[in-house]
Amino acid sequence: MAPGITFCILIITSNLFCIKSDSVNFYSKTHTVRIIGGGEISLEDYRGKVSLVVNVASACGFTDKHYKGLVRLQSILGNTGQFTILAFPCNQFAGQEPEPEADILKFVQEKYEVNFPVFGKINVLEKDVPEAWSYLIRESGKAPNWNFWKYLVNHKGRVIGSWGPWSDVEEIFPVVKKAVDEAVREASSTTTPSPPSLSDVKVLTDVENKGPSVHEDL
Repeated sequence: MAPGITFCILIITSNLFCIKSDSVNFYSKTHTVRIIGGGEISLEDYRGKVSLVVNVASACGFTDKHYKGLVRLQSILGNTGQFTILAFPCNQFAGQEPEPEADILKFVQEKYEVNFPVFGKINVLEKDVPEAWSYLIRESGKAPNWNFWKYLVNHKGRVIGSWGPWSDVEEIFPVVKKAVDEAVREASSTTTPSPPSLSDVKVLTDVENKGPSVHEDL
């Protein structure tokens, strides 16, 4: 085969590989998750948002602090429209999520007033691991070894961070906010911004005068 033809084939093959590689991410259409009391949805629905994906448990020593931190995080960054927490109950670590899914959802709604999706119970290790979680583990190089393992996925569906339960939500806040800010900038660059209303200006002025840090909010 002529050298020129071989070179062209290599370029085409390389480009095809890149296209295939780029199309597989956390928000792939084939990555489906089960809704408690309902059917399945595709994680493609969250494309364009930054997601913090967490395996949760209701009877863990990390439960109270993490749920409170996660709810606060969603309250702060969820208003951007570019962030969500995705919680997945898991009973694989010391059996600390043993209750039926409906009871789990009722517990976190009543005790913590969760403001983010809580999906059906899953396995994150060994068999029957959802494709989306296999992707998280493969791309981060880290599998959960306890409850409340946190994976940060950017708005393009790439894993950009992972932390175990010993890292509090407050500790990882700067990294999460940076990813959300990037998603907001990219989203705003593709849309024509509308002029702020007088009420918006007043709120911004009040915040600037008060001057609290974001970390104080958390």
